[in-house]
Amino acid sequence: MAGSSFGTQFKITTFGESHGDKIGVIIDGCPSGLNFDMDFIQKYVNRRKPKGKSSTTRVENDTVFVSSGVFNNITIGTPIFMYVENNNTKSNDYKNIKDTFRPGHADFTFEEKYGLRDFRGGGRSSGRETVARVMAGAVASLILKELNIDITTFTASIGNINLRKGNYHKEEIFENELYFPSNEDANRALKLIDEIRKKGDSLGGTIWCDVDGLPAGLGEPVFNKLDAVLSHAIMSIGAVKGVEIGDGFTSTTNLGSYNNDDFINKNGQITTETNHSGGILGGMSNGNQLKIRVAIKPTPSINLPQNTVDKNGNPISLEIKGRHDICIVPRAVVVVESMVAVSLVDMLFQNMSAKLTNIKKVYS
Repeated sequence: MAGSSFGTQFKITTFGESHGDKIGVIIDGCPSGLNFDMDFIQKYVNRRKPKGKSSTTRVENDTVFVSSGVFNNITIGTPIFMYVENNNTKSNDYKNIKDTFRPGHADFTFEEKYGLRDFRGGGRSSGRETVARVMAGAVASLILKELNIDITTFTASIGNINLRKGNYHKEEIFENELYFPSNEDANRALKLIDEIRKKGDSLGGTIWCDVDGLPAGLGEPVFNKLDAVLSHAIMSIGAVKGVEIGDGFTSTTNLGSYNNDDFINKNGQITTETNHSGGILGGMSNGNQLKIRVAIKPTPSINLPQNTVDKNGNPISLEIKGRHDICIVPRAVVVVESMVAVSLVDMLFQNMSAKLTNIKKVYS
């Protein structure tokens, strides 16, 4: 299977299926000398675990194991091999979909492409794969911390419950199970989740990601634009159906005189008065806050009858069994953050060779 790798100089390759014995990632290109803080990595991975009413009842320990690339808690420049084990699988729950295509899932397309599929929990197409991305994101975040680059990611809406204007409180993001920056709005969303859960249906929502401390000049002006790379990374997450940078689709109704960010000199530093561009101009970072907005679809596995067909085209009314999230948004917050972190580290590493002066600094 091609397409399981992402990145150029900081490259990740994920492996494993939902009900296989392991899910993991190989990181190639991590520099030596990084303090490999396992407590930080484990806490980062734990953010993806199911929590509360919105999540699946499948709970894995997700203890992170590292078997290469690290010596005495310091990276040594060789590929890093990380994995977690799958212990809480119930494969029999999926026998009734062995020859059936679930609406909203990759069953049909996967089978059309490969001629067969691992139907247990979605196999390689399962959201379970994202735990590998989160392990890689944790390592990337350790590198970003060394550069004083800070990523803040949070739930901005679930269903029709939105983060209300003036309710943003960064310190509250980790105080509620939905990762809303407002405990008040989180409680409103939890009530909606409870209502939808009782109906057997599911919900989607939006995730916002803001990056501070990013230097100007990351990205390339043509195919490898920073926003193109970020969109590629984020859209590779199974539940994502849309990505906006800055004002995004809202900018289509703005006038150019409003949408353009005027440059100013602020305390001897060139910056812009506004940030409608979301921190990217011409495919390259401009030093402002990077602003990303992500749309997450409702979880396709629902406890309601759905019309579908089997492999032979026979119509079937399907009721999906198993353990599923009512809303994937809270658990996807750290997945989005991870793909942003991996993308930024890769672009930072690529950018080091953009100027001869940079090369001279290393080799002089």
